[in-house]
Amino acid sequence: MTTMRETVNTEPVTLESVLAKENLNAAWSQVKANDGAAGVDGLDVEQSGERLRAHWTRIEAALLAGRYQPEAVRAVTIPKASGGERTLGIPTVLDRLIQQAIHQQLSPVWEPDFSEHSYGFRPGRSAHDAVRTAQGFIKAGQSWVIDIDLKNFFDRVCHDRLMQQVGQKVRDKRLLRLIGDYLRAPMQTPDGRQEKRTRGTPQGGPLSPLLANIYLDPLDKELEQRGLSFVRYADDIAIFVSSPRAAERVKASVIAWIEKHLKVEVNRDKSGSGPSDQSGLLGFRLYADGRLGVAPKAIARLKAKVRELWEARQSLTSEQLRDQWQRYIRGWWNYFALADWRREVADLTGWIRRHMRKCFWLRWHHPRGRLNALQRLGVRGRALGNAYCAKGAWAMARHPTLQQALKNATLQRYGFIIPWNLTTALCRPAK
Repeated sequence: MTTMRETVNTEPVTLESVLAKENLNAAWSQVKANDGAAGVDGLDVEQSGERLRAHWTRIEAALLAGRYQPEAVRAVTIPKASGGERTLGIPTVLDRLIQQAIHQQLSPVWEPDFSEHSYGFRPGRSAHDAVRTAQGFIKAGQSWVIDIDLKNFFDRVCHDRLMQQVGQKVRDKRLLRLIGDYLRAPMQTPDGRQEKRTRGTPQGGPLSPLLANIYLDPLDKELEQRGLSFVRYADDIAIFVSSPRAAERVKASVIAWIEKHLKVEVNRDKSGSGPSDQSGLLGFRLYADGRLGVAPKAIARLKAKVRELWEARQSLTSEQLRDQWQRYIRGWWNYFALADWRREVADLTGWIRRHMRKCFWLRWHHPRGRLNALQRLGVRGRALGNAYCAKGAWAMARHPTLQQALKNATLQRYGFIIPWNLTTALCRPAK
């Protein structure tokens, strides 16, 4: 099967090709599949579809005439995996459609020339591919890693430089103007204020990841020209060398190049170099012998999520608790199952089940409710007296009576799963 990376678009990209019916239909299918929140107009995907059916002829005419003006993007703040917060800019569904249509036309033009070391937001490539490549570098003896952190990269992209790069392959001035209008679309804060933007390509729209890869492609080419081993996933950059001296030398020269040529600031507090097992790459820990583990920060985030999902005061049924847990933990494990050293994960099994038992003990509310629940779960005789125990819920979560009532097999049977517990050889080192 031919992939997008193998497809070279020999036809020039124009506004007409962006607005072609086939391209728009594919874009709309993607926007619907992604769903997502409404933009500043308050219209969801279904409502926007009705608007498009009624007014597309007028919208298309405005686009072709250069009169179309994108609406502001809605500011949404989310926590960053590494700490702090990140602001997303959510375009309206109509603008997401147009951005997606542009993306579909531009991506095949740039894809063949992008670096093999770039993995983020690219067809047929994933974070796992980046991690496996990094693992290969380490197995080859390059076990010192340089982590480069670009400070608020998506908010600091230089528009003039980016548009100059886009203009190297897009000649249609109307399309260039439209892309520039999307870059400059104001950010609407929760209190309704609109803030002008002169830099950045805020995350949240379909076009932003591609523009970020275009902007950072010269960095990839520079690192390739230097013969360095590296992986880049969006603005996460890891360079692999064989010694601490080489790491310090490469770090200093690459940081200087980035700030001079890309005009973005490197966060020196978060950038550094050291043995691979003292840092993380995309949530994984890379051991010096080539094994993959789960990074300590990822373990800490998992533990925080466990505490959140098993908070007893949620107004959810047991079935809703189960479904919520399964959605999260299956997704988490689907990602981290790539690790071949899982001791840190396996060690959490009993701790997670203790949180489950604590949650149910608290949800049974009072001695009579606890007595009834224990009886339903097969507890008999003197052990039922523990329904009246004055110990705290965390202590009771490891009490033999509650462990008998909510045995591992019982939790498993009712869908309160620990997915890695179904996998053998949890802690076996890589062969």
